[in-house]
Amino acid sequence: MTVRLTFNPYEITIEVPEGENLLRAASDAGIHINASCGGEGVCGKCKILLESGEVDTTRSGFLSDEAWNLGYRQACQCRLLSDVVIRVPPESLLDRRTLTRRRSGIALRPSPLDLNALKASGYYHPAFQKRFVSLSPPTLHDNVCDLSRLEQGLARQHALGTVTIDYFLLRKLAQVMREGNYQVTASLDYSRRRYRFPHMLNVEPGDTTQRHFALAVDIGTTTVWVQLVDLARGEILDHAADYNGQISYGDDVITRILFSQTDQGLQKLQRSAAASINQIMHRLLKRHHLPVEEISHFTLAANTTMTHLFYGLEPKYIRLAPYTPAACSIPLTRARDLGLDLPPHVFIYCVSSVSSYVGGDIVAGVLASGLFKDHRLTLYIDIGTNGEIVIGNEDWLACAACSAGPAFEGGGIRFGMRATSGAIEDASVNPDTYEPMIITIDMVKPKGICGSGLINLLAALMEANLIGPNGRFRDDLNTPRIRMGENGREYVLATAPDTQSGQDITLSESDVDNLMRAKAAMFAGYVTLLQNVGYTLQDLEQVILAGAFGNFINIENAITIGLLPDLPRERFQFVGNGSLQGATLLALSRELLAEERRVASMMTNFELSETPGFMNHYTAALFLPHTQMDLFPTVKERVQGRK
Repeated sequence: MTVRLTFNPYEITIEVPEGENLLRAASDAGIHINASCGGEGVCGKCKILLESGEVDTTRSGFLSDEAWNLGYRQACQCRLLSDVVIRVPPESLLDRRTLTRRRSGIALRPSPLDLNALKASGYYHPAFQKRFVSLSPPTLHDNVCDLSRLEQGLARQHALGTVTIDYFLLRKLAQVMREGNYQVTASLDYSRRRYRFPHMLNVEPGDTTQRHFALAVDIGTTTVWVQLVDLARGEILDHAADYNGQISYGDDVITRILFSQTDQGLQKLQRSAAASINQIMHRLLKRHHLPVEEISHFTLAANTTMTHLFYGLEPKYIRLAPYTPAACSIPLTRARDLGLDLPPHVFIYCVSSVSSYVGGDIVAGVLASGLFKDHRLTLYIDIGTNGEIVIGNEDWLACAACSAGPAFEGGGIRFGMRATSGAIEDASVNPDTYEPMIITIDMVKPKGICGSGLINLLAALMEANLIGPNGRFRDDLNTPRIRMGENGREYVLATAPDTQSGQDITLSESDVDNLMRAKAAMFAGYVTLLQNVGYTLQDLEQVILAGAFGNFINIENAITIGLLPDLPRERFQFVGNGSLQGATLLALSRELLAEERRVASMMTNFELSETPGFMNHYTAALFLPHTQMDLFPTVKERVQGRK
C-alpha cells in the first residue's frame, strides 16, 4: 500500500510505501533536509512541521513542549502511516544560492587560474587534443581499411607515429568516416599512464577542433563544483555548484562510511554523487547551449572518502586502524560506467590521494597553489570536518589530517548551520553594554550561525571580556545576554521575535567547548607536524588557506581564538577552491599530469593520533587562544590589555 507525501514550500508530491521513513523519502524525492547525523536522531537538525496526516514517531529531547504541540517532528524519526503534508521550516532548508556568494564589503579571495601565465610558461598542452585529418576516400586500387587509413593520415599530417585505439571507437568508425566523406577529427588522450603513445578515443565527421570542451569537478563532502573549460581556446567558460546529494545520508565522512555498510548503502551513495554531478553539468551545458557530445575530457579531485564513494569502492577500512584505503591511485574509468550522462569516449582522470584522510583534493590544491615548486617554507591549510595540512617547499612535503570535527560547518553547535541564507556570518559585541551586532547572509532575519560567524563571535566575546580563557562565561555581569541554559551559561545572540525560527539563538558553553576542541586539533596539527620535521611556527614564511570556508575566514579573529598561528598578516595567502583549480590544471596541461604524480609521491603522511607529542599539543591548545600566551603575542597585547 502506498501513501502520498507532499513537501512544502516546494509543492512536490510523491508516492511512497506505507511505513517509509520520512527523511529517506525526502532524499529519494531530491528534497534536502538538514540531517547532520545521517538519520540516527542524535543531531536534532532535521525538524519538519507536520501540517496534516499521521506519522509513527517518538518524542525527542530536541523538541520543546511548545514545538511538539505546534506539530514539529524529527524527519528521521517519522514513519508514514497515511497521506501526509509536511513543511520544511527555514532552519532545515538548504539554500544553494549561497554556495557561490560574495560577502558584502569583502572581495572574493584571489582564486582564478592565470591561464595566460600557464600559456607563457609553456605548460598549456591539454591532455586531451583534437586533430583534423583530411583523407582520400578508398578506391578499388586503394582499399586500405578505415583504421589504417586514419592512422596513416595522422602520421603524415600531424607527425604522429604509433597510436593506440579504444575498442568503442571501432564500432562507429566506418559510419563516421563515410559521414564526413573522410574529413574527420580524431580525439587523442595523452593522460594514460601505461601508454607511451596517445590513445585515440573518438572520431567525429568534419572539422570539430574548435568544439572541444572539458569538465573539471571537485567532489566535496558538502558541495560539488563543476567547471566548464574550453580546451580549444584555453579558457574557463563557467562554473557552478550544488550541495552533494550525499548529505542526506550524513554530514561527515565517518557517518557516510557507516551508512555505506547498510543494505545498498554504498550503491545509494555512489548514485547520489553521480546525480549531483549530472545535475550541475546539465545546468552548465544548457546555459552555454552545448550538447553533451562536445565534452571530451573529465578531471576529478576529491578527498579519499568521497573518491571511494563516487567510484563505489569499499570505504570502511579508511576509518579503521591502520587506516588503509582501497586505492590511492584510480585507473582511468569510462564516465558512463559510473552513471554520468557523458558519451562513451569520455574517461575520468582522478587526482591521486596520499592516505585515508589526505586526498586528491589536497594534492590538487598543492598543485594549484604552486607550493611544490616554491622555495619558501609554507603551511597549506584546508579547514573542514577533517582539516588537512601540508608543510614543505619545493624539496619536500609533509602532510597530515586533523580530526577537527564538524564544528566549523555548524555541526555539534546547537544553533550551528551551513553558510546559507539567514546564517549569522559576522558578529561584534559592545564591551560596555554587552549587546551584539550581527550580520547574516542575505541580510535577513537570523536562523542560526555558520562557521565563519562562530569564529567571529567567539573572538568578539573574548575582546569584550565576556568569556575567559577556559571558555566559560563570566557570572559577575549584570546583563540579560548571559543566562543559565540547559548546557551551562549561554550568550543570547538573538531573541525569539527577531529570528526566523521564533526561538532564541544562543551560544552555550557546551558549544564553545566544541569550538575549542576543533581549533585545538587544527593548531596542534600545525605544531606537531612542524616539530616532527624540525621547524617551529616562526619558521613559516607563508600560510596558504584553501577551500570555500577559508575564503570567508577573518584572519585576525581566527588568530584571536587560536585557530591560526600568530604570524605577520602579510604571510597569509588565499587560493580559494584549490581542489577545483588543480583539477582544471590537469585538463589544461599534460605536463602537470606528471607533476601531480610527483607531488603525491613527495607527500610524507603523518598519522597524528600515532605521532608523539600531538596529544600534549592538543591539550595545551584547549584554551583561548592557548595556554602558552607567548605563542600569540599580538592577541596577548590586544585582548589581555583590555581586561
